[in-house]
Amino acid sequence: MSIPEIRTERLALRGWRDDDVEAYAAVNADPAVMATIGPLQTREQSDAHIDRMMAVWAERGFGLWCVDLDGTCIGFTGLAAPAWEAAFTPCVEVGWRLASTHWGHGYAPEAARVALAFGFDEVGLDEIVSFTSASNHKSRRVMEKLGMQHDVTADFDHPNAPPELNPHVLYRLGAP
Repeated sequence: MSIPEIRTERLALRGWRDDDVEAYAAVNADPAVMATIGPLQTREQSDAHIDRMMAVWAERGFGLWCVDLDGTCIGFTGLAAPAWEAAFTPCVEVGWRLASTHWGHGYAPEAARVALAFGFDEVGLDEIVSFTSASNHKSRRVMEKLGMQHDVTADFDHPNAPPELNPHVLYRLGAP
C-alpha cells in the first residue's frame, strides 16, 4: 500500500524515505524528546522503528507518517494500535514525536488534526485516544488543543514505560 500524502498549511505528512533516517535518529537520540517517552534510541533502534512504521501501513491501512517541514523530516504523527493490553484496549491512538528544535510552533497539533481527520473520515473510527506520561505537560496541552478530553477513570501504568514515567493519562475524542 502506498502511504497517502497529506499537506497542511506548513507541513507534509508523507511516507518514509531513505534520507529521513538520520534526522529521525537524531529525534530519538535527543534527551529532551525522550525524557517523557523512554530511553534514548540507538541508530539501529530508530531505523527499525521506521521499518515497523512502514509495515503497519501495509497491514492496517493507517499508521504513522513522517512529518516533513520544508523537505526535512522533523518527526512523526499518525495513528497506531497498541499491541499491549489495558482497560481501554483495543483502541487506536493518535501520537506524535517531533524534534525539540521544532517545539512551540504549533506543528504537533497541526499534524495531529490531519491524522484525526484521516482516522475518522477515511478509516471510519468511532473514537481515537491518546496517552502520555502524566508529567508530559507539552503533549497533554496538544491533546487539549485537539479537543480531546482527559478520562481520569482510565489513567494507567503503561506496561512498556520505565517506572519513573508512570502513571500515564488517557485522553479520548469521539468521531464528529
